[in-house]
Amino acid sequence: MAYDDREPLWRHALGEHLRGLRHRKGSTLGDVARRAGVSPQYLSEIERGVKEPSSEMIAAVAGALDVTLVDLTLGVAGALGAGATPERTPVGPRAFALAA
Repeated sequence: MAYDDREPLWRHALGEHLRGLRHRKGSTLGDVARRAGVSPQYLSEIERGVKEPSSEMIAAVAGALDVTLVDLTLGVAGALGAGATPERTPVGPRAFALAA
């Protein structure tokens, strides 16, 4: 299975969703980073899916964007679900291999 055939990683979907929220609100990377207490570089890495942010960091960025964690999580889950195709839609228990 090629990488493109796999489900997207949570950090990629989260980053895309955060960037979309920031753009819709008309906020700059620097503004949101300052309100969240992180560097603009780190927020950029989150938005690009390069960093796997902690739950505390996700909460800080959500707060800086004036969204709740519930709304953020539902938005990301909805975006992931929207990308589901019959071949990629889970039907039963799934097994995941984790790299050490």
